[in-house]
Amino acid sequence: MVSRADRSPFAEWWWTVDRFLLVGFVALMLGGVVLSLAGSPAVAERLGFDSFHFVNRHLAFFVPALLVMLGTSFLTPRQARRVAMVALVISLLLMLAVLLVGVENNGSRRWINIFGLSLQPSEFMKPAFVVVVAWLFAENTRRPDIPGNLFALILLIIAVALLIAEPDFGQTMLVAVAWGALFFMAGMPWLWIAGLFAVAIGGMVTAYTALPHVAARVDRFLSPESGDTFQVDTAMQAILGGGWLGMGPGEGTVKRILPDAHTDFIFAVAAEEFGIVICVGLVVLFMLVVLRGLSDAIRKDDAFTRLAAAGLVVLFGVQSVINMAVNLSLMPAKGMTLPFISYGGSSMIAVAFGMGLLLSLTRRSAEMRPFPPRMNDRRMRPSAA
Repeated sequence: MVSRADRSPFAEWWWTVDRFLLVGFVALMLGGVVLSLAGSPAVAERLGFDSFHFVNRHLAFFVPALLVMLGTSFLTPRQARRVAMVALVISLLLMLAVLLVGVENNGSRRWINIFGLSLQPSEFMKPAFVVVVAWLFAENTRRPDIPGNLFALILLIIAVALLIAEPDFGQTMLVAVAWGALFFMAGMPWLWIAGLFAVAIGGMVTAYTALPHVAARVDRFLSPESGDTFQVDTAMQAILGGGWLGMGPGEGTVKRILPDAHTDFIFAVAAEEFGIVICVGLVVLFMLVVLRGLSDAIRKDDAFTRLAAAGLVVLFGVQSVINMAVNLSLMPAKGMTLPFISYGGSSMIAVAFGMGLLLSLTRRSAEMRPFPPRMNDRRMRPSAA
């Protein structure tokens, strides 16, 4: 147990960090390990790998992700902002490199090999982008002579352009939603909000009319008989087959034919093997983490920390909702992971980085930490008459 009288950096961190959020994130990470054991062996065998190929890789990324989250949570808000700026610049440059020398998979270039490791730079761009944009909006409010809104809009255009070039429309939508939420929370005029909303609608209509694969996904969602809906249909079959209590660990059968059972459709695997009850518990855990994060953000007096923390929570929550909605056939397939749960090294470490930033930004000020008076202070106090 850490004493409240301890003034070491670890003690300062322990008594100021939001331990509810920390426990929630660790619980989600451990849940990801359990579901990786459930969903990935069948996929590994189908691809010709050892049964525990993806499980071992998931475990290999678990410790680095946990260390990244804990290490980042020690940062001060100023340090968090600087780290985010550096991460944003590096990730944008790597996203540009991906378009030139990236690994192509299913018609998209989203990954780049660095020292034998496959990295998806856009995953790291997202949390860094949110923190930097929050700072720009906050600076524009604090110092109107600085065109923070304009710089934030330019950053959005750059990020969206690189994501569309890959192409990755799921991440494009997620980044745009996070930016829009920050824009709204920064108290921008309703006329600007309405104008940007109209631009967003226009962009979606343009994507539907100009890009065949986007139109195909939307058409398959609205009219399933118009194309191949195998993955979504199979996921729904798994969810319905599991019932309330599931078929039992390792007893699922649909996962053996579901191509992305360990990544995009891990929620369906959880439903088949552990039941709807566990899935509801997972949804509640995500909800509690999001509500706690927003509650912490609202209590912040500084505009930057308030906006950055809220933006990171929105990013985390919306990505979770999109993944689960796709599994439940409530929206078109997006190819987006479930944070901390789905298999994927870049995704897990990037989410850990983002949530580490959130933990650092929501820490209570050291001045607010209650310390017992020192012995010398007690001796110096005048005695009561």
